[in-house]
Amino acid sequence: MNFPPIHMDHMDVKIPFGDLMLNILYVRFGYFYSSFREHAHSNKSYELHFIPQGQGTLVANGQRYPISANTLFMTGPDVTHEQITNPEDPMAEYCICFEVIGDIEGLANKTTKEQDLAHMADIVVRTPFWIGQDTQQMLPLFQQLAHETTQQHIGYYSMVIGIIEQLIIRLVRNYTSNQPSLRPVQLKTLDDNRLVIIENSFLGEYATITLQSLADRLGLSVRQTERTLKSRYGVSFTQKRQQARMSAAAYFLATTPMSVSRIAEQTGFATLEHFSQTFKKLYGITPSAYREHHKLS
Repeated sequence: MNFPPIHMDHMDVKIPFGDLMLNILYVRFGYFYSSFREHAHSNKSYELHFIPQGQGTLVANGQRYPISANTLFMTGPDVTHEQITNPEDPMAEYCICFEVIGDIEGLANKTTKEQDLAHMADIVVRTPFWIGQDTQQMLPLFQQLAHETTQQHIGYYSMVIGIIEQLIIRLVRNYTSNQPSLRPVQLKTLDDNRLVIIENSFLGEYATITLQSLADRLGLSVRQTERTLKSRYGVSFTQKRQQARMSAAAYFLATTPMSVSRIAEQTGFATLEHFSQTFKKLYGITPSAYREHHKLS
Protein backbone atom coordinates (compact mmCIF):
# COMPACT_ATOMS: atom_id res chain seq x y z
CA MET A 1 0.00 0.00 0.00
CA ASN A 2 1.31 3.46 -0.91
CA PHE A 3 1.04 6.24 1.67
CA PRO A 4 0.97 9.91 0.67
CA PRO A 5 3.93 11.93 2.02
CA ILE A 6 3.78 14.66 4.66
CA HIS A 7 6.62 17.06 5.37
CA MET A 8 5.56 20.03 7.50
CA ASP A 9 8.57 21.74 9.06
CA HIS A 10 7.90 25.45 8.82
CA MET A 11 4.14 25.93 9.18
CA ASP A 12 3.16 28.06 12.15
CA VAL A 13 0.60 25.69 13.66
CA LYS A 14 -0.48 26.34 17.25
CA ILE A 15 -3.55 24.59 18.62
CA PRO A 16 -5.35 25.73 21.81
CA PHE A 17 -5.98 22.77 24.11
CA GLY A 18 -7.65 23.84 27.32
CA ASP A 19 -5.24 26.12 29.18
CA LEU A 20 -2.38 24.86 27.02
CA MET A 21 -1.15 25.59 23.53
CA LEU A 22 0.25 22.78 21.37
CA ASN A 23 3.02 24.18 19.19
CA ILE A 24 3.46 21.75 16.29
CA LEU A 25 7.17 21.62 15.47
CA TYR A 26 6.88 19.22 12.55
CA VAL A 27 4.76 16.52 10.92
CA ARG A 28 6.56 13.97 8.74
CA PHE A 29 6.14 10.68 6.93
CA GLY A 30 8.92 8.32 5.88
CA TYR A 31 10.17 4.75 5.58
CA PHE A 32 12.84 3.24 7.85
CA TYR A 33 15.19 1.46 5.47
CA SER A 34 17.83 1.59 8.20
CA SER A 35 17.38 1.73 11.96
CA PHE A 36 17.18 5.03 13.82
CA ARG A 37 19.77 5.01 16.58
CA GLU A 38 19.15 5.65 20.28
CA HIS A 39 18.34 9.22 21.21
CA ALA A 40 16.17 11.17 23.63
CA HIS A 41 14.33 14.46 23.49
CA SER A 42 14.59 16.94 26.30
CA ASN A 43 11.86 17.58 28.85
CA LYS A 44 10.49 20.05 26.33
CA SER A 45 8.82 17.90 23.67
CA TYR A 46 6.54 15.01 22.78
CA GLU A 47 6.55 12.84 19.66
CA LEU A 48 3.58 10.85 18.39
CA HIS A 49 4.57 7.91 16.17
CA PHE A 50 2.10 5.92 14.06
CA ILE A 51 3.26 2.88 12.05
CA PRO A 52 0.80 2.12 9.21
CA GLN A 53 2.98 -0.60 7.69
CA GLY A 54 6.07 -2.70 8.33
CA GLN A 55 7.76 -4.37 11.27
CA GLY A 56 10.53 -3.63 13.70
CA THR A 57 11.44 -3.15 17.34
CA LEU A 58 11.21 -0.14 19.63
CA VAL A 59 13.77 0.03 22.43
CA ALA A 60 12.53 2.55 25.00
CA ASN A 61 14.37 3.15 28.28
CA GLY A 62 16.02 -0.25 27.90
CA GLN A 63 12.81 -2.21 27.22
CA ARG A 64 12.11 -3.84 23.83
CA TYR A 65 8.67 -3.64 22.22
CA PRO A 66 7.63 -5.31 18.94
CA ILE A 67 6.32 -2.95 16.26
CA SER A 68 3.88 -4.02 13.57
CA ALA A 69 1.33 -2.34 11.31
CA ASN A 70 -1.07 -0.12 13.26
CA THR A 71 1.29 0.37 16.23
CA LEU A 72 0.98 3.74 17.95
CA PHE A 73 3.49 5.04 20.46
CA MET A 74 4.42 8.26 22.24
CA THR A 75 7.96 9.21 23.24
CA GLY A 76 7.87 12.18 25.56
CA PRO A 77 10.30 13.99 27.86
CA ASP A 78 13.59 12.16 28.54
CA VAL A 79 12.44 8.84 27.04
CA THR A 80 15.52 7.27 25.45
CA HIS A 81 14.43 5.35 22.37
CA GLU A 82 15.74 3.53 19.33
CA GLN A 83 13.76 2.24 16.34
CA ILE A 84 15.14 -0.93 14.75
CA THR A 85 13.53 -1.72 11.42
CA ASN A 86 13.07 -5.10 9.77
CA PRO A 87 14.95 -4.76 6.46
CA GLU A 88 12.67 -7.36 4.86
CA ASP A 89 9.56 -5.37 5.84
CA PRO A 90 10.68 -1.76 6.54
CA MET A 91 8.56 0.36 8.83
CA ALA A 92 6.62 3.32 7.49
CA GLU A 93 5.95 6.07 10.03
CA TYR A 94 3.86 9.18 10.49
CA CYS A 95 5.38 11.39 13.18
CA ILE A 96 4.08 14.53 14.90
CA CYS A 97 6.46 16.45 17.19
CA PHE A 98 4.99 19.14 19.41
CA GLU A 99 5.80 21.21 22.45
CA VAL A 100 3.32 22.27 25.10
CA ILE A 101 3.09 25.91 26.12
CA GLY A 102 1.34 26.95 29.31
CA ASP A 103 0.34 25.48 32.66
CA ILE A 104 -2.45 23.13 33.60
CA GLU A 105 -4.88 24.83 35.96
CA GLY A 106 -7.77 23.49 38.01
CA LEU A 107 -11.14 22.61 36.50
CA ALA A 108 -13.18 24.92 38.71
CA ASN A 109 -15.39 27.50 36.97
CA LYS A 110 -14.80 25.98 33.52
CA THR A 111 -17.44 25.13 30.96
CA THR A 112 -17.99 21.49 30.05
CA LYS A 113 -15.97 21.94 26.85
CA GLU A 114 -13.12 23.63 28.74
CA GLN A 115 -13.08 20.85 31.33
CA ASP A 116 -12.98 18.24 28.58
CA LEU A 117 -10.05 19.92 26.81
CA ALA A 118 -8.18 20.52 30.08
CA HIS A 119 -8.60 16.87 31.08
CA MET A 120 -7.23 15.67 27.72
CA ALA A 121 -4.31 18.10 27.92
CA ASP A 122 -3.48 16.82 31.39
CA ILE A 123 -3.38 13.22 30.11
CA VAL A 124 -1.12 14.15 27.18
CA VAL A 125 1.51 16.04 29.15
CA ARG A 126 1.58 13.47 31.94
CA THR A 127 2.09 10.48 29.66
CA PRO A 128 5.77 10.52 28.66
CA PHE A 129 5.60 7.01 27.18
CA TRP A 130 2.85 4.83 25.78
CA ILE A 131 2.70 2.05 23.18
CA GLY A 132 -0.16 -0.04 21.85
CA GLN A 133 -2.30 -0.78 18.83
CA ASP A 134 -4.39 2.09 17.48
CA THR A 135 -8.09 1.47 18.13
CA GLN A 136 -9.28 4.90 16.96
CA GLN A 137 -8.81 4.78 13.15
CA MET A 138 -6.01 7.35 12.97
CA LEU A 139 -4.71 6.32 9.51
CA PRO A 140 -7.51 8.02 7.52
CA LEU A 141 -6.76 11.28 9.36
CA PHE A 142 -3.06 11.08 8.47
CA GLN A 143 -4.00 10.40 4.85
CA GLN A 144 -6.36 13.37 4.85
CA LEU A 145 -3.63 15.52 6.41
CA ALA A 146 -1.24 14.48 3.62
CA HIS A 147 -3.85 15.40 1.01
CA GLU A 148 -4.49 18.84 2.52
CA THR A 149 -0.80 19.73 2.84
CA THR A 150 -0.07 18.52 -0.71
CA GLN A 151 -3.01 20.11 -2.51
CA GLN A 152 -3.24 23.28 -0.37
CA HIS A 153 -6.72 24.20 -1.57
CA ILE A 154 -8.42 27.24 -0.06
CA GLY A 155 -8.98 26.74 3.66
CA TYR A 156 -6.33 24.01 3.92
CA TYR A 157 -4.62 25.68 6.90
CA SER A 158 -7.81 25.53 8.95
CA MET A 159 -8.30 21.94 7.84
CA VAL A 160 -4.76 21.04 8.96
CA ILE A 161 -5.39 22.48 12.43
CA GLY A 162 -8.68 20.58 12.71
CA ILE A 163 -7.11 17.28 11.60
CA ILE A 164 -4.19 17.53 14.03
CA GLU A 165 -6.62 18.38 16.83
CA GLN A 166 -8.61 15.23 15.96
CA LEU A 167 -5.40 13.16 15.96
CA ILE A 168 -4.54 14.37 19.47
CA ILE A 169 -8.06 13.56 20.68
CA ARG A 170 -7.82 10.06 19.22
CA LEU A 171 -4.39 9.66 20.81
CA VAL A 172 -5.93 10.35 24.22
CA ARG A 173 -8.80 7.97 23.48
CA ASN A 174 -6.24 5.27 22.73
CA TYR A 175 -4.62 5.96 26.08
CA THR A 176 -7.84 5.73 28.02
CA SER A 177 -9.34 2.76 26.17
CA ASN A 178 -6.12 0.75 26.55
CA GLN A 179 -5.47 1.72 30.18
CA PRO A 180 -2.05 3.37 29.89
CA SER A 181 0.30 3.59 32.83
CA LEU A 182 0.54 7.30 33.62
CA ARG A 183 3.61 8.79 35.28
CA PRO A 184 3.29 12.40 36.50
CA VAL A 185 5.83 14.77 35.01
CA GLN A 186 6.48 18.39 35.69
CA LEU A 187 5.06 20.61 32.96
CA LYS A 188 7.47 23.31 31.81
CA THR A 189 7.00 26.18 29.42
CA LEU A 190 8.64 25.39 26.11
CA ASP A 191 10.30 27.57 23.52
CA ASP A 192 10.25 27.54 19.76
CA ASN A 193 11.86 25.43 17.02
CA ARG A 194 15.29 25.82 18.63
CA LEU A 195 14.52 22.58 20.47
CA VAL A 196 14.32 20.65 17.20
CA ILE A 197 17.48 22.33 15.87
CA ILE A 198 19.45 21.34 18.98
CA GLU A 199 18.31 17.73 18.98
CA ASN A 200 18.74 17.21 15.23
CA SER A 201 22.20 18.81 15.37
CA PHE A 202 23.46 16.44 18.04
CA LEU A 203 21.71 13.48 16.47
CA GLY A 204 23.15 14.00 12.98
CA GLU A 205 26.35 16.01 13.46
CA TYR A 206 27.78 14.62 16.71
CA ALA A 207 31.23 14.15 15.13
CA THR A 208 31.74 17.68 13.83
CA ILE A 209 29.40 20.03 15.69
CA THR A 210 30.99 22.91 17.59
CA LEU A 211 29.53 25.25 20.16
CA GLN A 212 29.97 28.18 17.78
CA SER A 213 28.26 26.42 14.87
CA LEU A 214 25.33 25.46 17.08
CA ALA A 215 25.08 29.01 18.42
CA ASP A 216 25.06 30.37 14.86
CA ARG A 217 22.33 27.94 13.87
CA LEU A 218 20.21 28.94 16.87
CA GLY A 219 20.82 32.66 16.40
CA LEU A 220 22.19 32.90 19.95
CA SER A 221 25.50 33.87 21.48
CA VAL A 222 27.87 31.16 22.67
CA ARG A 223 27.06 31.99 26.28
CA GLN A 224 23.29 31.90 25.63
CA THR A 225 23.67 28.55 23.88
CA GLU A 226 25.57 27.05 26.81
CA ARG A 227 22.93 28.41 29.19
CA THR A 228 20.13 26.96 27.06
CA LEU A 229 21.73 23.49 27.00
CA LYS A 230 22.29 23.58 30.74
CA SER A 231 18.68 24.57 31.49
CA ARG A 232 17.11 22.10 29.04
CA TYR A 233 19.38 19.09 29.43
CA GLY A 234 21.32 19.70 32.63
CA VAL A 235 24.67 19.30 30.87
CA SER A 236 27.24 21.46 29.10
CA PHE A 237 27.78 21.51 25.35
CA THR A 238 30.85 19.28 25.70
CA GLN A 239 28.95 16.76 27.82
CA LYS A 240 25.98 16.76 25.44
CA ARG A 241 28.26 16.19 22.44
CA GLN A 242 30.06 13.37 24.22
CA GLN A 243 26.73 11.71 25.05
CA ALA A 244 25.72 11.93 21.40
CA ARG A 245 29.05 10.51 20.22
CA MET A 246 28.93 7.62 22.67
CA SER A 247 25.34 6.83 21.74
CA ALA A 248 26.35 6.69 18.06
CA ALA A 249 29.39 4.55 18.89
CA ALA A 250 27.27 2.07 20.86
CA TYR A 251 24.83 1.88 17.94
CA PHE A 252 27.63 1.20 15.42
CA LEU A 253 29.19 -1.45 17.67
CA ALA A 254 25.92 -3.32 18.07
CA THR A 255 24.61 -3.09 14.52
CA THR A 256 27.55 -2.86 12.09
CA PRO A 257 30.79 -4.77 11.35
CA MET A 258 32.71 -1.47 11.33
CA SER A 259 36.09 -1.74 13.09
CA VAL A 260 36.54 -0.06 16.48
CA SER A 261 39.16 2.26 15.06
CA ARG A 262 36.83 3.27 12.23
CA ILE A 263 34.02 3.90 14.72
CA ALA A 264 36.36 6.10 16.77
CA GLU A 265 37.14 8.13 13.66
CA GLN A 266 33.49 8.21 12.57
CA THR A 267 32.37 9.62 15.93
CA GLY A 268 34.92 12.43 16.01
CA PHE A 269 37.77 11.08 18.15
CA ALA A 270 41.35 11.90 17.15
CA THR A 271 42.80 8.70 18.61
CA LEU A 272 41.58 5.17 19.28
CA GLU A 273 43.02 5.37 22.81
CA HIS A 274 40.95 8.45 23.70
CA PHE A 275 37.82 6.85 22.24
CA SER A 276 38.33 3.60 24.17
CA GLN A 277 39.00 5.41 27.45
CA THR A 278 35.91 7.61 27.05
CA PHE A 279 33.72 4.65 26.09
CA LYS A 280 34.87 2.50 29.01
CA LYS A 281 34.37 5.38 31.45
CA LEU A 282 30.72 5.73 30.34
CA TYR A 283 29.73 2.09 29.78
CA GLY A 284 32.08 0.31 32.17
CA ILE A 285 33.47 -2.05 29.50
CA THR A 286 35.66 -1.75 26.43
CA PRO A 287 34.12 -1.15 22.99
CA SER A 288 35.02 -4.71 21.93
CA ALA A 289 33.33 -6.17 25.01
CA TYR A 290 30.27 -4.01 24.42
CA ARG A 291 30.04 -5.32 20.86
CA GLU A 292 30.21 -8.89 22.07
CA HIS A 293 27.45 -8.42 24.68
CA HIS A 294 25.09 -6.17 22.70
CA LYS A 295 25.33 -7.47 19.17
CA LEU A 296 21.84 -7.74 17.66
CA SER A 297 20.75 -11.27 16.82
